[in-house]
Parts: sequence; C-alpha cells; structure tokens
Amino acid sequence: MADIYRALGDSTRRRILSMLKQGNKTQKEIVMAFDVSQPAIKKHLTILLEEEMISVSMKGKYRIYSLNHTALQNAYQELLNHIGELLDDQLISLKNYVEKGEFQDE
Repeated sequence: MADIYRALGDSTRRRILSMLKQGNKTQKEIVMAFDVSQPAIKKHLTILLEEEMISVSMKGKYRIYSLNHTALQNAYQELLNHIGELLDDQLISLKNYVEKGEFQDE
C-alpha cells in the first residue's frame, strides 16, 4: 500500500502531482517548472514512483510521467478511512465526557 503521507508530505511532490493532473509530462517539462536542480526533481519523482502515485513510460529517449489514478483513488480512500477513525475516536471521547457530566455549566 502506498504511503500517501510520504508522497504528499512535500510541496514539490504535490506540485508535480498537480502538473500531471493536467496531462502527461516529460521529465524535462517537470524540471523546467521548478527552480531546483534536475537531480532534486528526479528524487521527488522517484519517491512518487516508489509510492505508486505516478507511473513512467519511455517514448524514444524521453521519460513520460503520468498519474496512477487507481493508486491515488486507493490512497484517498485509505486517508478518508484513517481520518474517519480519528474523528470517531474523538466523538466517542466527547460523548463519554458529556454523559459523565464532567463539566460545569456557566
């Protein structure tokens, strides 16, 4: 399962994903959109590939990057489930607190 927190934990990676939302891009197109070095962008692309948020294909000598829609949908669902569990725990704690009457009316 992809680590969505690792993939989205950096603003550069989020910007790369936003770019790819508009369509497939070559590595050169991605690099040109940033004021950082090619090796730095390559590192971000590698992380996105490792987490399966994007995929890469070769067209001649060019690497073409695209979104992995299935992995993104699965990661999104996993994130929603995680947040839902956190909220459920908080709501249960609040319910127990209110039911015990451990607060004072002002």
